[in-house]
Amino acid sequence: MLAIDILRWPGMNQAFLFSFIFTSAMSLAVIPYSKRRPVDRKATWGEAMVGSVYVFFAMFLAFGVVPHQFIDHADKELGWRKDKLLNGPFDILQAKANGGNFPFTLSYEALRDVIVIVIHVYFIGLMIYLFAYWQKRGEKAASKQIESSSYGRPLVKKA
Repeated sequence: MLAIDILRWPGMNQAFLFSFIFTSAMSLAVIPYSKRRPVDRKATWGEAMVGSVYVFFAMFLAFGVVPHQFIDHADKELGWRKDKLLNGPFDILQAKANGGNFPFTLSYEALRDVIVIVIHVYFIGLMIYLFAYWQKRGEKAASKQIESSSYGRPLVKKA
């Protein structure tokens, strides 16, 4: 019987995956908490301190630990260095300097940096969404019901 350990596949890094999933889950845990907390209740000093430490820790993980884990993984395990050139499938990204048609040289280090930027954009978008979600909790959409008469017919104002 052949046992496949999915976490030993090339490209899989337990530290990066755990930190990414843990940080996303920690950030999204704000949504159920916001549904429980009354909107009109003022935060005490202690609640404000706990909340600020929680948000700071989530942002420390999102913008410090997760990108570092991916850079560490790409450098050490995947071997994405500046001297390793990215040619793409069928050499469509091969640079003109190396006999291809692509106008500039791409390295795997540049791909690593683009992926780190995507990680940052993901967490920035998630944080903006969650901050807006927290601020807008408790607001209800304005109902667009037209007033009705005692007979149930809609009342229309004449201009």
